[in-house]
Amino acid sequence: MFAVVRTGGKQYRVAPGDKIVVEKLDGEAGQRIDITDVLLAGEGSDLKSVDGLTVAAEIVAQAKGEKVVIFKKRRRHNYRRKKGHRQQHTILKIVAIGDQKSDGGSKQAKAPKKAAQPEALGDSSDTTSARGQTDVGTTANPAPEAIKPKKAAPKKAKAPSTNDDASANGAGETAE
Repeated sequence: MFAVVRTGGKQYRVAPGDKIVVEKLDGEAGQRIDITDVLLAGEGSDLKSVDGLTVAAEIVAQAKGEKVVIFKKRRRHNYRRKKGHRQQHTILKIVAIGDQKSDGGSKQAKAPKKAAQPEALGDSSDTTSARGQTDVGTTANPAPEAIKPKKAAPKKAKAPSTNDDASANGAGETAE
């Protein structure tokens, strides 16, 4: 389930377990608050009624935002002013939307695991296995022993020097 809430003049799309950063709200870390200004609520593509719906949140921390530097200058008048500002923020963790609680902080619902036992080839009249692949002896991936690493190309031998001046001076290789 999700909801769109308004706080601090901004709108946020939230779901149970989400953490959001909003404008400063009164309260200490660990305190629970209710957001009553719910604009929209729904699950998937179905919209729900927002009459009397509240979003329960827990204050995680009170923090400051990034520093913003305000620098004013007027050319040729020796006028320079520098100020800084850090916005106060509150970090909220959404606990519940209406009566739906958070499921341990995960955003996705955990599906039950299915214990699928592969069927023997002779016992099944069906031609597909438990994974949906046909049992005709061919697989999409080749066997690991069929894949061999490529060998590096052999190194080329150095060509003999054709510089006659080098051999005349005694430098380089000498022929015997």
